[in-house]
Amino acid sequence: MESPNLIRRISDKLETLRKSEAKVAHFVLGNANDVITMRIVDLAAQSRVSEPTVIRFCRAIGFNGFQAFKLQLAQQLGLGGVYTQFAVDDTDTVKDLRNKVFDTTVGSLLTVRDELDPDALETAINLISNGRRIEFYGFGASGSVAADAQHKFFRLQLSTAAYTDPHIQHMSAISLNEKDVVVAISQSGQTRALLESVSLAMSAGATVIGLAPEGTALTEKCSVPIYVNMKEEHQAFAPVSSRIAHLVVIDVIATGVALHRKPLLNDHLKKLSKSQKALRTHESD
Repeated sequence: MESPNLIRRISDKLETLRKSEAKVAHFVLGNANDVITMRIVDLAAQSRVSEPTVIRFCRAIGFNGFQAFKLQLAQQLGLGGVYTQFAVDDTDTVKDLRNKVFDTTVGSLLTVRDELDPDALETAINLISNGRRIEFYGFGASGSVAADAQHKFFRLQLSTAAYTDPHIQHMSAISLNEKDVVVAISQSGQTRALLESVSLAMSAGATVIGLAPEGTALTEKCSVPIYVNMKEEHQAFAPVSSRIAHLVVIDVIATGVALHRKPLLNDHLKKLSKSQKALRTHESD
């Protein structure tokens, strides 16, 4: 699936572009705000290519010409939905770091939002709303997302569990049936133990919803794939936007399930709110 986010689309196509076209792509990726005010002759000069090369670049990423490309780039920038790569250097101030971390995270979330398939989300909402038992599987950072999800859906009066140990996952998976739903969460979509748990759950008859990047083993194996196309960052100082994206997708699904179950939840949520207040030392907490 081609990304609706123009910056992400250019990044994805880099390897397939000609060498001269890739020069234009790299300049655009690093200077998106400047490009929207440039003439074609300016972009060609800055990229050190010819004007026909700029036209070929625009066509390679799906536009008839330079003006159409600039228009969509300007619209993307205006909406704030520009996916950017996180990068810091030794001269950055704390203010620079604040802005870079927030800008990268927000831009990444907006890109994930635009790429999410509403039909897949609706299917997941319906399955979870009607499921007998809902189990969340994940490891590492995805394990914390699974635990958070279990807490959210538990509040919606669903029978839920979160498992982050492969042995317990396996034991639980074989006990499921066709009325049950597993939500498997993975930033890589390739974790072997998680894939084994998914296979066991599906063999037992359960439906598996997979949250992972498109084209990975998890999304190809599961019953309902929900693509969260975030690249894993292995730098110690990089923001973990993928974990945040998974949390937000879980929030979208939980909100949909809450709307489905609203008639059943009114009294329960009032009691829950009252019980939580009783646990607080001060009203202002």
